[in-house]
Amino acid sequence: MTESDTDDVSGSTAGLHDAARDVERDWRRTGLGGGFWARDLGTGHELGFGPDRLFPLASVIKLPLALVAFDEIVTGRLDPAEPIDLDPATATAGPSGISLFRHPARIAVGDLIMQSLSVSDNAAADALFDRLPPELITRRLREWGCAGITVRHPIRELNQALAELVGDDRQLALELTVRANTRGGGHAVAQLDPHRANAGSARALIDLLERIWADSVATPGATALLREALSHQLRQHRLAADLISDLTSVRSKTGTLLNLRHEVGVVETGAGERLAVAALTSSSIPAFEQPEAEWAIAQAARTAVDALLAER
Repeated sequence: MTESDTDDVSGSTAGLHDAARDVERDWRRTGLGGGFWARDLGTGHELGFGPDRLFPLASVIKLPLALVAFDEIVTGRLDPAEPIDLDPATATAGPSGISLFRHPARIAVGDLIMQSLSVSDNAAADALFDRLPPELITRRLREWGCAGITVRHPIRELNQALAELVGDDRQLALELTVRANTRGGGHAVAQLDPHRANAGSARALIDLLERIWADSVATPGATALLREALSHQLRQHRLAADLISDLTSVRSKTGTLLNLRHEVGVVETGAGERLAVAALTSSSIPAFEQPEAEWAIAQAARTAVDALLAER
């Protein structure tokens, strides 16, 4: 974690500041650097650190992609039943969903959106990017007054950039990623440089989530569809791990790439409280499996939610 991160701890009250400091210290002990921001959507209280630090967003970028896609559907510019033909020979690689298909398939646009959110399907997301290019997503965000999130390329460009550097050597790619950050906050790999990649900050993502939950971005029909779709994310090992119960739900989107482990979402309690949490992290440890890092993100969400609820 950089010095600027540790100096940027804040909270709306003394108790929230202390909670943010606890999270920051835990992340540092675990080898995590990052931006963390949490906000009570009812009271406006918030806490965190590094809220405006830009990060390459990995699969979190599928959140604004889905928002624009749903808006195109609700406004009649895109047919959710439109069939899209997918060829495994050209589909974007990834660990889940259509990316693993071995035979040609035809899938409707609306189902591609669900695949990209529920199992973070790279091939599905890039099929959507082929219909709704990155520059359109960024333009829509700016038209809606959403700053701090920029969409620049489909997922496949990142895969291609890494393949050109290291071929199929995943371990080398991970070690390069850990080492290749520049002093100015950039990166030797363009698609991992937040000034050239799909990028955003924790605060910008919280602002977007707040507007999605308030139906004050895009069209209300689109935000309603997105909130419902976010409830189907299959993996619940970060924000939700220490929060989810019969009375508490987490609607969220993860992003995972090499040493990046992200998740942003909204925690909804049985009493009606809504708390938005964004965790954008990079690990200094060159290992793919890091349960301690995953648990540190889960504990950060628990600490933030408990602290924010205590201020009510």
